[in-house]
Amino acid sequence: MRAVIIDAPGNIRVDSVPDPTPRPNEVLVRVGACGICGTDLHIIDGDSPLARYPIIPGHEFAGEVVALGSDVAQENGNGGASIMVGSRVAIEPNLYCGHCEFCRTGHENLCLNYAAFGVTTGGAIAQYVAVPIAKAYALPDTISLREAALIEPVSCAVHGMHVLNPRSGDTFLIVGAGTMGLLLLQLAVRGGASRVAMVDVNAQRLALAEQLGATRIYSDIKQALQDEPLGFNCVIDATGIAPVIENAFMAVKRGGKFLIFGVASHEAHISLSPFRIYNDEIT
Repeated sequence: MRAVIIDAPGNIRVDSVPDPTPRPNEVLVRVGACGICGTDLHIIDGDSPLARYPIIPGHEFAGEVVALGSDVAQENGNGGASIMVGSRVAIEPNLYCGHCEFCRTGHENLCLNYAAFGVTTGGAIAQYVAVPIAKAYALPDTISLREAALIEPVSCAVHGMHVLNPRSGDTFLIVGAGTMGLLLLQLAVRGGASRVAMVDVNAQRLALAEQLGATRIYSDIKQALQDEPLGFNCVIDATGIAPVIENAFMAVKRGGKFLIFGVASHEAHISLSPFRIYNDEIT
């Protein structure tokens, strides 16, 4: 098959590699759509401490099952539907150990032995991927493979909202109108936010944010604070840029919540006032 291979930071090629063979508990998926995530860019830049080179990137994907491992039974599919050859599936890319404290207490996303397609093992910017049957979710006919590739990033945004745990009527400031920022915007709007402001330096992204429900758009956090001098109940950074995170923190209202959602460089550091966190009861 053909695949994108990152041999080392900054060293990318498209080449032929052997087709994967599904293990007994796996299915072979022909990739129909795969997103390109900020994590993929971090891996290309050598800025992901989790990446194992050489690596085929790509963890946001969906496709069609073309072969079953020897032990796979049709009734073992997820999503309330049997999975068989010809099934269209979305893939959960994280591979948890199931044995560490976090896995045993229902926090698999914090697994101490983290692995994932496209990060530690071959991903989906390729023609085929062999995946555990437990990670494959059958799709309804109403969802295209291209749409299904967005299920993984949408689930990340939903989890971020669960962590933030906003209240109905809260005001929001979301910094960064990329894919994740725009997904978070839509969740905030549908979750009962009274106002959702969006900050970005890209005018086209801001225009799209407005179409998706942003009540105000800004090119600078300071501009947002002119309209909300007390700050916002919920502030989300979706940039992962250290100076931007520091500025976004200043926009949190007393008693408010601050979610760092954007993936920063593992070498990045930020300076926040512990006194303000304590005194203003910021969580």
